[in-house]
Amino acid sequence: MRPDFATHYYLPGRRPFLSLSNLNSEGVRAVEQEMAQLRAAGNQFRPFGRRYVEWRKLTEERLRQLFIARGGRPQRTAPHYLVLGESPWFEHLAAGMRALRVPLRSLPRDVTSATRPDSFAAMEFGPRFGFPQEAKPYHGRVFLLDELNDLIAEFGVPAPSWEEHHEDWRQWPDDAYVEIQLWSDDPVREHLAP
Repeated sequence: MRPDFATHYYLPGRRPFLSLSNLNSEGVRAVEQEMAQLRAAGNQFRPFGRRYVEWRKLTEERLRQLFIARGGRPQRTAPHYLVLGESPWFEHLAAGMRALRVPLRSLPRDVTSATRPDSFAAMEFGPRFGFPQEAKPYHGRVFLLDELNDLIAEFGVPAPSWEEHHEDWRQWPDDAYVEIQLWSDDPVREHLAP
């Protein structure tokens, strides 16, 4: 059964919906340094760095192009990211992770897309960065909100739990969640930094 909400996870002490894509190169470097310190202290497990930023830009460009080709009308160059339903796995990517639920009915169809799994894997740039990837039928695709029921009927909603060995990103599950991309500020404006 399809969840009727999406969850945005964010670090404690931060506002929700912050994005590296909104920062200049100096701001990105500052965040990379902070994330490296948190990682070294065991307080977050996501790898960040120059390769990450380059991979992210390529991913967001392709994601946006595919969404437009499907009839999407993005208002942002990079989306806000959410997870369909909840993800116990994602919640453990950082200590004290915060979560904000957004009802799917509040997300307009023309500014909301989805991928399975997250867009990094779905947009298939991993091999370019030395990360082998097993091709899946939902890779290289962007789904619309009204296609979620069919996607879930065919492939289910991945919901792996966090395991200690996941602290090493090379041990992460291939399919951890269905990602929701929101290409507008309007539905979440009350949560955005002024």
